[in-house]
Amino acid sequence: LQPLAKEIGFSETVFVYTPEADGHARIRIFTPTSELPFAGHPVLGTAFILAGPLQLPEIRLETGQGVVPIALDRDESGRIVFGRMLQPIPRWEPFEREAELLAALGIERSEPPVELYDLGIRHVCVGLPSEEAVAALEPDYGALARLTGIVGVYCFAGSGLRWKTRMFAPADGVPEDP
Repeated sequence: LQPLAKEIGFSETVFVYTPEADGHARIRIFTPTSELPFAGHPVLGTAFILAGPLQLPEIRLETGQGVVPIALDRDESGRIVFGRMLQPIPRWEPFEREAELLAALGIERSEPPVELYDLGIRHVCVGLPSEEAVAALEPDYGALARLTGIVGVYCFAGSGLRWKTRMFAPADGVPEDP
């Protein structure tokens, strides 16, 4: 599956199997370079695809981090328009290599301080002062890739209903996740 995911070249590629536990389906998620036990967007997208023809109000997907239930809202025609998943709770801690990470991003600080989140894959979250600052990032992908122990760097800014985000994962074959 890994060579196929590399050839496809998407940020994440999902393979679907018959369930082994109490889910409707079991899924495996791959980046171009590794298998992920869990990733939010692929789980939610797979729920939309599988639950559509099954006409399920909730679908339960078996992931490497356990069974994830996704409740689905439909419009008058029955088309899925929104999904809410109850994903596993990540472990988190301060990121000890913050200065090295900020230098690779070309910025001076993060508000709040950089934190590492682990949900089977390790991401750091970097808060920036404005949406424009997120858009202007020109990271050093090589330096980001050398930050061992993390898969992705999630940069964000905004408030209320308006946010700008970018996610970089060059060590996993995804310089920037579109």
